[in-house]
Amino acid sequence: MTLLLCILPLLGSLAMTTPVSAADTVLLHAAGSLRAALTEVSKAFEASSGATVQAKYGPSGILKDEIAGGAKAEVFASANMEHPQALAAGKKTGAVVLFARNRLCALVRPGLAVESATLLDRMMDNAVNLGMSTPKADPSGDYAFEVFAKADKFKPGAKAALEKKALQLSGGPSSAAPPAGRSVYGWHVAEGRADIFLAYCTAAREAQQQNSGHQIVQLPDNLAVGADYGLTVTANASPAAYRLALFVLSVEGQHILARHGFSAPGLP
Repeated sequence: MTLLLCILPLLGSLAMTTPVSAADTVLLHAAGSLRAALTEVSKAFEASSGATVQAKYGPSGILKDEIAGGAKAEVFASANMEHPQALAAGKKTGAVVLFARNRLCALVRPGLAVESATLLDRMMDNAVNLGMSTPKADPSGDYAFEVFAKADKFKPGAKAALEKKALQLSGGPSSAAPPAGRSVYGWHVAEGRADIFLAYCTAAREAQQQNSGHQIVQLPDNLAVGADYGLTVTANASPAAYRLALFVLSVEGQHILARHGFSAPGLP
């Protein structure tokens, strides 16, 4: 019931009463970490509605700036709550709804001995290349900085040391792109640019599927950082866009997200 009450502000009466036709195309902007999950969600929505979803995936901060600058978009699915909330505050979109949760994990190259209890020591080891995404442009980088700040509470100086040594390899405007179909995190680790890469657990799982030797190490409780994902619909969006947002929040949409490793708040 709570989620339903959150959904209702997204749904104007026009969206609920106007039929969706095969000619309708919904413009979706979504975080890159959602590509696999929302591609499946979009296909299911298209099959049930007859509409088409045209998706653009990328770092949430960059997508937010594009929407704020006037880029054509209707549904924005961000890897944090702050970016869609900033658009809502600027009257670019309507209400923001929590639709998925993720966590940060460590993707580790084959052969590097590391476990949760020793992860921080390994991250601070000068012989170990530590990779992360670009803060502000990509929420994954902001979450990595949260990890560093937590480390500083029980190991003074860790925050400054980690921020200085961490390589911002992905998620920025000029970041190198991996070959088509390759996980950017798995690609950087496989190519030796990072021995440990702080990434979303869902993304680490995808990288491991492509690189069987890669390890996934959970962050210890004192370093653990969660990621709340926010969904919003832009001002003057089509009825089909509101229907897509509702579909993401439906039991079917939430089950698809859960199958891809996200925590789905809309499920019992």
